[in-house]
Amino acid sequence: MSGMPRILEPELMSDDEQSRAYAEADFEAPNSNFVRLFQETFAQYPINGAFLDLGCGPADIMIRLAKIYLNNKFCGVDGSAAMLKYAREALSRNHDLMNRIALIEGYIPGASIPQQPYSVILSNSLLHHLPDPQALWQMIKQYGQPGTLVFVGDLFRPASEVEAHHIVETYSGDEPEVLKRDFYNSLLAAFTPDEVQDQLQQAGISYLQVSAISDRHMLIWGVMI
Repeated sequence: MSGMPRILEPELMSDDEQSRAYAEADFEAPNSNFVRLFQETFAQYPINGAFLDLGCGPADIMIRLAKIYLNNKFCGVDGSAAMLKYAREALSRNHDLMNRIALIEGYIPGASIPQQPYSVILSNSLLHHLPDPQALWQMIKQYGQPGTLVFVGDLFRPASEVEAHHIVETYSGDEPEVLKRDFYNSLLAAFTPDEVQDQLQQAGISYLQVSAISDRHMLIWGVMI
């Protein structure tokens, strides 16, 4: 267990400067890695229904997935109007995907999401923004069903603020200050893998796997039963 307590950060990237910096940042490596890991993890599973992306941000991961899974529809939910503005701009540059990707502005929990069979529920970098992590796990239970593939990526909290600063400088040293500050705050707001295991136990979905995949990222994944 980490000896550093969790320090909450704001849930939403609501101001335009912050959202623009995030939308324009170079997330090519982590986002392409997220998609690659999803493909590898679920390579043997048929994916026939829709994808639900909770906390979709500027929709980059959904767009990447939509270019791979050509017969599937996607529903992305985010609470930040500023962030969804950049998602719509990204979609406008991918006209062929617009009829397959729906964007919904809504708070988690409470967003008005179409209740349909979702083959996949995914989320990337949302969990650490939530004051109550059960908001995410209960949404997954509400909109998932037996057989739904769950794929959640997030940061995990380092052992100290010194380690957090080191991670920021190592991986974001050339990024704008607003992104470096957000990255640092996100590391301090993140959960540890052990804390996530406890959350899954509380939610009744302890069969999902929790895996550290780098010095700062973890995956929570599995098939709903």
